[in-house]
Amino acid sequence: MSLELCEADFGTFLKALQYAAYQHRDQRRKGSSQAPYINHPLGVVEILWQTGGVRDIPTLVAALLHDTIEDTGARPEEIREQFGEEVLGVVQEVTDDKNLPKAKRKRLQVVNAPHKSPRARQIKLADKINNVAEIAHDPPADWSLERRREYLD
Repeated sequence: MSLELCEADFGTFLKALQYAAYQHRDQRRKGSSQAPYINHPLGVVEILWQTGGVRDIPTLVAALLHDTIEDTGARPEEIREQFGEEVLGVVQEVTDDKNLPKAKRKRLQVVNAPHKSPRARQIKLADKINNVAEIAHDPPADWSLERRREYLD
């Protein structure tokens, strides 16, 4: 398997990075350092690339965009127009319904995980790994040890 991206793939990846950075431009991570939110999708991509060996461009692009519908004003139609139906489908698979109570959303993540596509499962796992690592290294200032443990449950 080639470890390199072709020029077109790299262009698509950069376009998705620019789109995600714009969509998350006013957001910060919850950690005490208040890092720019875009660091999170980049961290998810890094886990997929470095640890998982993922070279599939639709997966990497969807990983960059995985929180855009859920956490920003991004519209599915916009993602479809710019990145295609395949990427949109994966992004929608990993998008939680913020209208549901948090406990129900978390329960549905566990119940639905085995039924997700391989791409969506890879992204969700990398997302969780990145979130747990951030809580370990840069927890929100107001999170007690007990609250951090609850997050892991």
